[in-house]
This record gives sequence, structure tokens and C-alpha cells, in this order.
Amino acid sequence: MNLKKSVLILATSCMILSCSDKRVGNPFLSEFQTEFGIPAFNKIEFNHYRPAFEAGIEEQNALIEAIVNNPEAPTFDNTIVALDNSSPILDRVSTVFFSLADAETTDEITNLMMEMAPILSEQSDNIMLNKALFGRVNTVYQQQGELNLTTEQKRLLDKTYKAFVRSGANLNDEQQARLREINKELSTLEIAFSNNLLNENNDFKLFIDNEADLSGLPQWFVQSAAEEATAAGEPGKWLITLHNSSRLPFLQYADNRDLRKEVYMAYINKGNRDNANNNKANVTKIVQLRLEKANMMGYETFADFALDDTMAKTPAAVMDFLNNLWSYALPKAKAEQADLQVLMDREGKGETIEAWDWWYYTDKLRAEKYNLNEDEIKPYFKMENVRDGAFMVANKLYGITFKPIANVPVYHPDVEVFEVLDADGSQLGIFYTDFYPRAGKSAGAWMGNFREQNGEVRPVVFNVGNFTKPVGDLPSLLTIDEVETLFHELGHGLHGLLSQTNYQGVAGTNVARDFVELPSQINEHWAFEPEVLKMYARHYQTGELIPDELIEKIENQATFNQGFITTELMAAAILDMNLHTLTNTDNLDVVAYEKEAMDKLGLIPAIAPRYRTTYFNHIVGGYAAGYYSYLWANVLDNDAFEAFKEKGIFDATTAHLYRTNILEKGDSEDPMVLYKNFRGSEPQLEPMLKNRGMK
Repeated sequence: MNLKKSVLILATSCMILSCSDKRVGNPFLSEFQTEFGIPAFNKIEFNHYRPAFEAGIEEQNALIEAIVNNPEAPTFDNTIVALDNSSPILDRVSTVFFSLADAETTDEITNLMMEMAPILSEQSDNIMLNKALFGRVNTVYQQQGELNLTTEQKRLLDKTYKAFVRSGANLNDEQQARLREINKELSTLEIAFSNNLLNENNDFKLFIDNEADLSGLPQWFVQSAAEEATAAGEPGKWLITLHNSSRLPFLQYADNRDLRKEVYMAYINKGNRDNANNNKANVTKIVQLRLEKANMMGYETFADFALDDTMAKTPAAVMDFLNNLWSYALPKAKAEQADLQVLMDREGKGETIEAWDWWYYTDKLRAEKYNLNEDEIKPYFKMENVRDGAFMVANKLYGITFKPIANVPVYHPDVEVFEVLDADGSQLGIFYTDFYPRAGKSAGAWMGNFREQNGEVRPVVFNVGNFTKPVGDLPSLLTIDEVETLFHELGHGLHGLLSQTNYQGVAGTNVARDFVELPSQINEHWAFEPEVLKMYARHYQTGELIPDELIEKIENQATFNQGFITTELMAAAILDMNLHTLTNTDNLDVVAYEKEAMDKLGLIPAIAPRYRTTYFNHIVGGYAAGYYSYLWANVLDNDAFEAFKEKGIFDATTAHLYRTNILEKGDSEDPMVLYKNFRGSEPQLEPMLKNRGMK
């Protein structure tokens, strides 16, 4: 799952137009005049964005000048805290604008985003390469031993100083000039990459007009595909798309092997079809520019640069970790492939298992081995019930409640809003959910903030997903994977909502990339605990609780297909590391390099990396040289959940320790220190291997 950060600290020294008339009534120019201070979506218009960015730039420049020209000696408050709070308008407009660019984009938003990217990149560079500003930051940093700072203050000071250094503050003028060019180009390339990917997801449409080709597909899916075709102007047909909620069930159930292949091949060739959405050149240039930037900063590879401020620290540490896990995962995947081939051989067609067959025969093997078909389970996973179940878990663990709020402005009718209250009735924050796919929404699932927690200011957090949509009278019934994803993203949401720090720069999910997935992934563990299933898994028609025999089946198959799941994830993580540990990118062909790297790794042909290079949006976004983080954090979350299992999954003392040492702390202290404060020791690998069926 993909985590998306919507809050960007941005600005620029671009020319500011005289546009006071355009700013009249602009809701971004002051705190939102709404209940709870949430975004005024009912008043926000497209023509408000550019003037708001311009006003935010002016405001931030003025605040930065005030810091630089302060006649008083640099202090933590007048320099570090002032800098942390230097972009109120930009924070408001950027969180909304870039969140909607992912969740509800339009051609206008896309075009403006491309126009603003180099401007915002330049603004960021103007601040981070401001010699006078860095001089004040450096003065405070060098004097920190004399300042009697708290642990949190030291953390913010350290992060601020390193941000300047990592942004090129110590480079010479010529290097800084080149760095500015690199950052501008990267900003536009990354947006172009993501836009191409959105277009690829939307462009593929497989219309089925022969009812025989629907063989094997469940009725709920057939009905959904018919509605999608009608909406696309082809009534009487059935539409299959590349969205997970369409593609994955089709690969899982469709008897027509040729059509499964067509859908699968379309998916794994996104961005690599030599059309207007081709991403080969984009990602190649991104990798090349990142290497040049890292070299300029004194690092041998981009991975060395990217990992310097993570828990792992070095590419060698990451690769040792991944190679160790690979030795467990690949043999299990090969054994699973052999089992699937046996099943396929029984059909007597003389066919060999291929990548587009894996989901189809896995579903059949699950039914055979565990007497379990996912269609038996889905009726108990109505989206609203699953969501409420995740809320109930949070209530039992932390005493918090999610109170629905009606009649507040939202950016799309699918969005729901909740006020989150602590056990004492005080407000913790506001929480938005947006769970169904649509053409203007990027694929995947993520969490973000419309407002960061900052001292007494409580956060406004959102979760976005692309779950199975309601069809006709049939509600949204989630798959096992979608249930996990909903719990996963709420885990990120809790990390943001429960934050209790004094400074937004260390609040919530602003933590090391390979630590940020701990709160999300541990939250998945509660989803299928028998005690939890009895809380929320009710049949959407009868209201009956899920029976014990189904719960037992779910438990029995918990490690089923984990070789495939782990191997495809690891292949993507290793591909990411390989691309970003290159020391020479001359004549780089990323697709050819990917094949060479996977062949060398010994990846079996029936499994592709979870994300191939031309649609690997994680590494174009915030997870460059960091996709391993899901596995790294998986060690943490499995070890952490052992603490709950030892005392009881709702043990109040353990939950309090976890809340106060992890969820509330943000990045106010070193993540391993926070983890050990909760667990009492460093994490062990054994629980992860056991839970993935590899030990």
C-alpha cells in the first residue's frame, strides 16, 4: 500500500503578479472559515489555486526575511520554530491541491501542477540555499549543547539542519546552480510519470460482448462490469479495466485464459507501450538525475544519499536484509508454483503455469486445500461494517471514537467525514474517507493530511482507497486484501490523528521512511483475529455474525500464497535498490536493465515484480531506494504484535505503551529508541518469518 504525503513545504522566488482582485474571497488566504477549520471545499474553485500559491509565496518570503533580518541572535524559537511555521498559506493550498491531484484530478489541475512544479521547486531551493538563513540554523545547531533543549527540540533542530545540508547548503555556487536545474527537471519528470500512469490506468478498456467469455466470473462482478460498460457508453457489454477492483477479480475467476493474458499483459506493460504515455524516458532520466544529485552531495549512489537518514542507514544493510529474506521467500514461491502446476496438469491441457494463471489457480487451490472460496467470505465484509470494525478496534485499544459528521463540505460525494474524540471527549482531529475508484483518482490506497498536528492545533487526516464499488442493490463487499488495506490505511491515519508533538516538523507520519509503515502494518493484524471478526463481520443480508467454521478457514489459510506475495514484493524492492545503487547510468535502458536484474536474481517467470519500472510510482514518489521499507517495517510490526498476543490483543497496558511511545511521538525521538521504549528490546525476525509461513 501505497502511503502518499500530501503536505509539502514549498515556495519560490518567482515573479509575483499583481492579482489582488483575484484574491478577493479566496478561502486559502486565511484559516478556513468552517466548522473545525476543515477545508472549505464548497467555496474552493479552480481559479483560487494559483493566486493562493502566489500569496503563499509572498507570505513565506516575508516570514523568511523576518527570520534572516532578526537583529537578535539566532535561537531555537526565533529561527528553528519560526522556520517550521513559515508557510501557513502554502500549507493550506498545497495540501488541498496536491491531495486532489491524486484523488480527484482534472485536466486543469494536471496542467497547473506541471506549470507550478518548477516554480515550487525553485522556491524550495531559494529557502534551502539561502546562505543567511542557513547561517542562523547552523549557529543554533553548533550551540545546541548549551541550549538545554528537550529531546523533541533536539530532534527538530537536527532534522532542520540536515535538511539544509541534504538540500545543498554546503555546495559551492556552481554546484548549487546545477542542483537547482536538477530539482526543477525532477519535479516535472515525476509529475509527468504519474500523469502517464493515471492515463494508462484509464485508457485500457476490455469490452466483452460474448457472454460465454464471462464463464467463471461471479455474478456480482458480472453486474459491476455491465454497469461500467454502460457508463462508458457501451450498454449490453461488460467492461474490464486495470483498476485493482476490476483486474484482480478477473484474473482470479475468469475461465478464458486468453483474456486473462490480455488483461495481465496490459497491466505489466503500463508505461511501456511506446505510446504517448511511455514512461521509459521519464524514469531513465529520473534515475540519471538522482545519481548526479547524489554524487554532487558526496555520495557514491543515490541509495547511499537516500538511506542516510533512515533506520537502515546504508544500501549494504538493506541488501543484506533483503537477500536473507529472499533465501526464504523464493523456495516457498517455487513450491507454490509446483502445487499450482499439479492442479493445472489435472486438466490435461498440457499447459504450463504462467503469470496470468497464478491468481486463477491459486483460488482453485485455496478451495481445494482449505475448502474456502473468497466469495464465501465477501458477504461478511460489507465496507461499512469493515470500516466500523476498524474503528471499534481503535476504540478498544485507545478509547477513541469516530463520530460521523454530516453537512460538511467535501470534494466528492463518496467522501465521508468523522470527528475523532479521545476517551475524555476532547477532539483528536477530523478524519475523511474516500474509498471507491473513479477516473480522476490514482490507483492504490494512501493516507495524508489536510492539516498537520502542531502543538494545540489538531490534525485533519484522510484515507483514500480504490475498493470494490457498490453495484445496483449490492453494497461494497470487500476482498480479504481490501479488508487488510482498509485496516492498513487507518493505521497510518491513527499515526496522524494521535500525534502529540509540539512542532509540525516532527508530527504524525513525518518519520523515517522505513519506520512509517509500522503503525499501518501492525493495524492489519487485528483485521482477522477471531475476536475482532466477531465484532464486525456480519452478513450484509441477514446480519448474522460470521460463523466459527469460516473464521477457522480464514485462520488456516493465513500463510497460503505467502511465497508469491513476499517474492513479488521483494523483487520490486530489490529492483528499486538495484536502480538506485547504479554508479553509471550512461546508455541506461531501464526495461532491459530490469530483465537483467530479475534474471540474475533468479525470479521465476511466473512472477513479476509487484511493480515494474515504468509504473513503479512508489519510487518516483517518496519511496526511491525505500520500497524495502514495507518489509523492514514488517519485521517491526510482527514483533510488536507479539507483545499484544503475549498479554491479549486488547491489553490496556500494552495498548497504552504503544500509543504513548509510537503513535503519539511522531519523529520526536530516534525511531529505534521509541520502539525499544515500547517493546523493551530490538525487534526479532522470527515472528515475521512465522507469520509468512517461512519458518
